[in-house]
Amino acid sequence: MDHFTDRLIAGIRRCGNPVLVGLDPRPGDLPGPLRPQDSGDLPAWAQAYQQFCCGVIDVIAPLVAVIKPQAAFFEQLGPAGMAALARVMDHGRQKGLLVILDGKRNDIGSTATAYAQGYLGTIPPSGWGADALTVSPYLGEDSLEPFVQTAQARGAGVFVLVKTSNPGGKRFQDLQVEGRPLYAHVGQLVESLAVRTLGRNDYGAIGAVVGATYPAQLGELRAVLPHCWFLVPGYGAQGGAAADVAGAFDARGLGAIVNSSRGIIFAHDRPEYRQTYGPRRWQEAVEAATRAMIGELQAATPAGRLSEGSG
Repeated sequence: MDHFTDRLIAGIRRCGNPVLVGLDPRPGDLPGPLRPQDSGDLPAWAQAYQQFCCGVIDVIAPLVAVIKPQAAFFEQLGPAGMAALARVMDHGRQKGLLVILDGKRNDIGSTATAYAQGYLGTIPPSGWGADALTVSPYLGEDSLEPFVQTAQARGAGVFVLVKTSNPGGKRFQDLQVEGRPLYAHVGQLVESLAVRTLGRNDYGAIGAVVGATYPAQLGELRAVLPHCWFLVPGYGAQGGAAADVAGAFDARGLGAIVNSSRGIIFAHDRPEYRQTYGPRRWQEAVEAATRAMIGELQAATPAGRLSEGSG
């Protein structure tokens, strides 16, 4: 299989934008017509999650290149939820989308190897068929190595948590270690792994998760991690705006994918869309919110240059 970031760049250029749609189904936010009557019927909720996420995919597949299912919401429902996640991921692949599984996995030794081999790559040999996986670096360099090796072997990608979007992340990530914040040390390691796994476009298969809610650090890390593709959470519902993520991109408008989850998939309940669409026309609201985000990023970031070559 082709290198992950080469496939990612091809998809982004085809669509002309770096929007990443996160699939985070939540019971209380699901459109009313899709909610099961029995709140305790986990298989029914799993079916509702599948129907909802596949419905989102059907709308956004012509507009964006990448989706990011959040494993936790499906795991919450037990076996039925995990089966629904597998079907959602498969539906995304069938629609031509790259699928980043947001699982934030890691461990040591053979357990890290099992995570890597189980989640990454096509089916078979992977059990899940994710194009990329989010990973925690807390256990150190040796814990990342199985993910690096599997990604290289299978044309997959890995996104390592470097500077996360949540307010509490700074408690550890901003600690000063040898004169630099801890996130800078993690970023340096991720950059070295990216250099080991370069594709044709000078980006490695190992990227970094860097939040939109810290724009100064985002720009700082872009300058010192030139070969790392960034996955940027925190846009929209968490407070990040288009201008905040401008520093994530290189001069070509490449180098980052910007995630929005709630702001897109539950757009039917946002004030600006609620009256026009509401819960019964929720897919139209998803499309409107996706197009709005595309326009915002094209207007306020170097990603606007992507649309010049898109068809």
